[in-house]
Amino acid sequence: MKGSSSIEVGEASKGASPRKGVTRGLSVMDFVLRILAAVGTLGAALAMGTTNETLPFTTQFIKFRAEFDDLPSLVFFVMGNSIVSGYLVLSLVLSVFHMLRSTAVKSRILLVAFDTVMMGLITASASAATSIVYIAHKGNAGANWFAICQQYNNFCERISGSLIGSYIAVALFTILIIISVLAISRN
Repeated sequence: MKGSSSIEVGEASKGASPRKGVTRGLSVMDFVLRILAAVGTLGAALAMGTTNETLPFTTQFIKFRAEFDDLPSLVFFVMGNSIVSGYLVLSLVLSVFHMLRSTAVKSRILLVAFDTVMMGLITASASAATSIVYIAHKGNAGANWFAICQQYNNFCERISGSLIGSYIAVALFTILIIISVLAISRN
């Protein structure tokens, strides 16, 4: 009898350890993805926020200049990416806490809720900026909006590049939410 109970306890501890290890692995993956998303959003905000171009054929009195803050959608993009980047840096604290205590559930649920809100913000700001970038590249003949990217080539390249970092962050948020839900379901 005594020998059989020690076998059962040994098997139970073996069953709990791999489950805890997987949850800890998900927490490490969560931490790494948060760092990557923070870098992407910060890079996108900096690239867009520092974008401006002056055309070379300016005169002393008339300057043809394109800046990101001329368009409210691009300002929203910079603000949205900045807020999400700050959130991601602050959420690293909880991510480290989840690596240390892989059984924490309430804080994971809170993180999933905030991640969902931030994913909505980053998606909205990237979508708003995408519409402006599209019009800058293609124009709109019906509204008499001309494509400006033929003249402001450097400006358009930078704002298009900053969209890439933001959409990568959207994809990383999707993965982060899935990882968090998996970690919650394993507890």
